[in-house]
Amino acid sequence: MLFVLTINQRDSRDVGDQVPELIRALRQLPTVVAFQRSVGDEVQGVVDSASTAVDAALVAIRHHRWHVGIGVGPLGLPVPENILEADGFGLVYARRAVDRARKTGERIPLAVDGPDADVAAEAEAVLRLLGQIVYTRTSAEWNILDLMTPGARGQQKLVARELGVSSQAVSKAVIRSHWVEEWATRPAAARLLDLTYGPTSLPVAAG
Repeated sequence: MLFVLTINQRDSRDVGDQVPELIRALRQLPTVVAFQRSVGDEVQGVVDSASTAVDAALVAIRHHRWHVGIGVGPLGLPVPENILEADGFGLVYARRAVDRARKTGERIPLAVDGPDADVAAEAEAVLRLLGQIVYTRTSAEWNILDLMTPGARGQQKLVARELGVSSQAVSKAVIRSHWVEEWATRPAAARLLDLTYGPTSLPVAAG
């Protein structure tokens, strides 16, 4: 099962080309086809894990400047290293999703498309809620959260010591930013993306 992400910039005329910055932010994620510039101010990449697709989508949302489309579906084999040489229904779904994300005018411009449209809509709703949490965090909160590891115990004191702040300040930032709730919800979003693959039906051509 593959997940294609098509991510294009919202305001390149105002802030300039942000594609290199996004690619650097996504570089640590495991991919089938590495995130790369596809055309203009657009980035595309392919992953084989729903949880990685969630990670990538939220990285883009964190940066505030991107429309995010997630397509759940196959690519033609062999899968190339260059996204421009790829084909398949995963790309079709991702294109549909990002086009819809651009047109909705939502604060969190993210959409999901795949064989099971109903489940795709559910995955999209959960991801937008997660995106809202990520989107509204402050730089001060990110300074703390970027040092945190999900599921690790006793780390708030270590983070406080590293940053030279009180443990109470770290605790308040974690609570205020809904960090625990975010990481508790990510598996549900990933599960819905997996289920979006649904039956082996193919997309109907747009009219």
